[in-house]
Amino acid sequence: MSAISKLAQFGKKHIARGIGRSTELVIEKAKGTYVYTTEGKKYLDLTTGIGVTNTGHCHPTVVKAVQEQAANLTHGQVNIFFQKPMLDLIEGLLPRMPSPKLDTFFFWNSGAEAVEASIKLARHATKKQNIIVFQGSYHGRTFGTMALTTSKTAYSAGFGPLMPGVHVAPYPYYQQWSVHQKDPKQFTPEWCGDEALRQLEILLKQRSAPEDTAAIIIEPVQGEGGYVVPPKNFMRGLREICDKNNILLIADEVQSGFGRTGKMFAVEHFGIVPDIMVMAKGIASGYPLSAIVSRKELMDKQPPGSAGGTYAGNAVAVAAAKATLQVFDEEKLLDNCNARSEEFFKAFREKIPAILPQGVTCDVRGKGLMIGLEFMGVPYGFANSVASEAFDRDTIVLTTSIYETLRLIPPLNITKEETELAISKVVESVEAAAKKLKA
Repeated sequence: MSAISKLAQFGKKHIARGIGRSTELVIEKAKGTYVYTTEGKKYLDLTTGIGVTNTGHCHPTVVKAVQEQAANLTHGQVNIFFQKPMLDLIEGLLPRMPSPKLDTFFFWNSGAEAVEASIKLARHATKKQNIIVFQGSYHGRTFGTMALTTSKTAYSAGFGPLMPGVHVAPYPYYQQWSVHQKDPKQFTPEWCGDEALRQLEILLKQRSAPEDTAAIIIEPVQGEGGYVVPPKNFMRGLREICDKNNILLIADEVQSGFGRTGKMFAVEHFGIVPDIMVMAKGIASGYPLSAIVSRKELMDKQPPGSAGGTYAGNAVAVAAAKATLQVFDEEKLLDNCNARSEEFFKAFREKIPAILPQGVTCDVRGKGLMIGLEFMGVPYGFANSVASEAFDRDTIVLTTSIYETLRLIPPLNITKEETELAISKVVESVEAAAKKLKA
């Protein structure tokens, strides 16, 4: 048994079995777009820790900021002090918000915690209980967020009863709507968007009256649900429904935020402003930090003491976040993201259809470097087969959703040369998996 296998066996023995893991690699180093095992083997990482290290692994600017902060102040507890690193970060975040109205922040540690903070705020500020989520959504695995997550039963099965007051509305995942599949010209993505809005209006009449509904929470681009981009008319109509019914709109930008879709936040693609926005993952280049932002008049409805946490807004993590913003500016990450995105989408849309067997199609979708590849007309497990082929080619990709879907989440500063390599590895992997279908 190799040294890496022994370490993996030790991990299996002593780390909770409830953690799912896509590989058994034991890594000890990472740099840029690559991770390295304890035996020194290099893998091209197209996962960025599930959309976290947007500046690449161990970016020197972020590392320097972390080292300097750790030597000055590691823990400035938010219920005791104002800490300067947090104030500096807020100053950097304010001009990047989708609207100047989003001007008041609360920092926490993880995305799920921040989602729960948004629900607490919505319920307390409105004095209403119910929350509406969408089919295929993912908002976390904590006890509260399990009730909000509908992308897979694996995240909540066996843990009930879950938090009450949650209602599920249809999401315009038109690629999986049977009417769109049968007649895409008549039942367009926009038609599906309008129909999803109509079903939401029915839900507000049948299940959760507006006077009982505190908020509607949505991922502007669904993550675990399959990297699904909703039609623009749906997002704009959703904002109108919330305004008409005095319901708060919460945008969960945990995975889609901080440049992942080619704009700082995905809501900017749709021209809408949420009442509350949730941030995490890419905010601090790998350090545990999350946040919600809202209007001051809304945030001020929560009394002192109702928010906080031991490690909330850790000083080292917020220093990493401030350095992350510096990298965005100095290296023009959004420009690079959009340039590399064009290369990925063009190559996949040209090359993948040509290597698939008859009757198999691939929907190449997403925005920026939030890229989904959904294979239709394939047997269960095909996406896993592609991921396995990629792994054999020293490349790490992830599957997502209950359908046969791959997601690619490279760092926003991936180079043109690395992009070409990634395209080659993914296309080769799809071709190898497709050949097994023909066998």
